[in-house]
Amino acid sequence: MRSHRWSAGARRLDLGRAVAALDRRTRAEGFHALHDWDGVAAAVNLETIPVDVLDLAIRTRGGPDPPEPGALGILVDYYFMYLLALLSLRVWDEGHPDANLDLIARALDRLQGPGGSGQRFADDAETLMLLATSHYEPDEQGFASLLDRVRTLGGAPQTRIAGVHAVSMGCHLRFGFEATYGRDLGSMRDDNAADYPWLSYSLLTLLRTYDERDAAGVAPQGLHRLEEALINGLSADPAGFVGPSPARMPVADAERREIRDRFDARRADLAERFDAFLPTAQAYSPLSFFFNFCQNVLKGAVIDAVLWGAPSAVSVNDLLSGLPSEGRPQLDEERQALARTLNRYARSNPHRIRGRLMPVIVYDPQAGRRAFAATRRAAHGVRS
Repeated sequence: MRSHRWSAGARRLDLGRAVAALDRRTRAEGFHALHDWDGVAAAVNLETIPVDVLDLAIRTRGGPDPPEPGALGILVDYYFMYLLALLSLRVWDEGHPDANLDLIARALDRLQGPGGSGQRFADDAETLMLLATSHYEPDEQGFASLLDRVRTLGGAPQTRIAGVHAVSMGCHLRFGFEATYGRDLGSMRDDNAADYPWLSYSLLTLLRTYDERDAAGVAPQGLHRLEEALINGLSADPAGFVGPSPARMPVADAERREIRDRFDARRADLAERFDAFLPTAQAYSPLSFFFNFCQNVLKGAVIDAVLWGAPSAVSVNDLLSGLPSEGRPQLDEERQALARTLNRYARSNPHRIRGRLMPVIVYDPQAGRRAFAATRRAAHGVRS
């Protein structure tokens, strides 16, 4: 993994020069796609994220017996998933970016197909883009530049990017509101000049898509995924975007006005439709899921799978939705089980935030209902 050189029987695969070149270009744009940030050392980790997870597996499971092939397969697939995530940030380098995203999506399907370990990571190339950028970066300008490039994509990839980012930003900023900023909305807005433009873009893209599909006569059930992404995105700061008195935020005024106008045009209908997403103790809801960074959710899921030597069919996208999936009757139970497992891991390995030890992944339906209630009040135009 460190050298990016692989052997399989007589076959040799040397990716070292290619990965180094792609990583250099990506770092020049402000992203360390393969490397996490060490908050204690205030520096980028020397090892890649897959090597970090491999090292943890060695420390935890190392011994005289050979490692389980299932665990090794998951680790190898995790490595190659991160190379695809790195590629997702390079789709503008040459050729057509939409076509390049399709190529990455097909490669991801093969990686997660019958020839792989069976571990699910993400459902599409657009989610890989989220995972590649979902950690702290000392130079935040890269997020603005990437968003400018994302706006050049076609409608379908933009809608997928908006959907996954809206829910992830909701989970991320709700965590920040509770843990990092001590429920101080002003501090959260001031400290997230990189996140709020992405959240604003995602909400506006979802509302535009919603209007287009509704006007085209799409059946109500065909709009559920958009509605779920909207309520989760708005839950990050409902009063700021659609409350009676929208607050000042690090978001373009024209974009925020359009969000407000489009929401106002169907406020009563959307507020009623949001009621279907009330979190309960019996069913999984992403509104009950809080975390610092989305890639840590995936990392935790991979670590759990490696420690058990058994792949999980629950992807990051599955955890960012509570909607049923055709042909997967056990999905809701699997989502809840994994979310609670990640919560337990996080509680046993807390981070120090504002001087207190706190878990960085939380699954709490009661907190989810509070977030839902605040979002519902704002959606109905009720002052908190």
